Amino acid sequence: MTDGPRPARLFNRRGWLCGVALGLTGLALPASARPQPSRSLAFKHLHTGETLSVKYFRNGRYDPQALAAIDHLLRDFRTGEVYPIAPALLDQLCVVHRLIGSDAPFEIISAYRSPVTNAKLHRNSSGVASGSLHMQGKAIDVRLADTRTRQLRDVALELGAGGVGYYASSNFVHLDIGRRRHW
Repeated sequence: MTDGPRPARLFNRRGWLCGVALGLTGLALPASARPQPSRSLAFKHLHTGETLSVKYFRNGRYDPQALAAIDHLLRDFRTGEVYPIAPALLDQLCVVHRLIGSDAPFEIISAYRSPVTNAKLHRNSSGVASGSLHMQGKAIDVRLADTRTRQLRDVALELGAGGVGYYASSNFVHLDIGRRRHW
């Protein structure tokens, strides 16, 4: 299911820069010679009230303590189960945040879901996939307080780094690092 035609290319230069930031360009430089900027994210979990602002990547490496803090915040809030969130998903969020130019933390609607939680949600809603990437730590449902969800969707679509779901009536956008698709 789609949300109509794909939006026009919003920012050719930004799209190119984004590809560089995600390492999607075929630069011939060895990995050690590539610039490794630090990467930070801020979150506000709407169900638990918890917040986190963290630098999760620095000096060319993911910070294990920061990743553990993110995993805890993005746990299945219904069961308390913690699962590793894919660093590529965090990188996708970081790039989207930079492209938008937002000052707000990501407001979390849903991140990791245990198989039990996902099965229950799937039984009660046709909008929840039985094999959801949420169960693999590869999907997240978010919004930004200072950005219209339509703009968040458009930037994520332009990035083209995975799946993008737009839920206008519920005021959030689903992002994942699966195959490129949108609904």
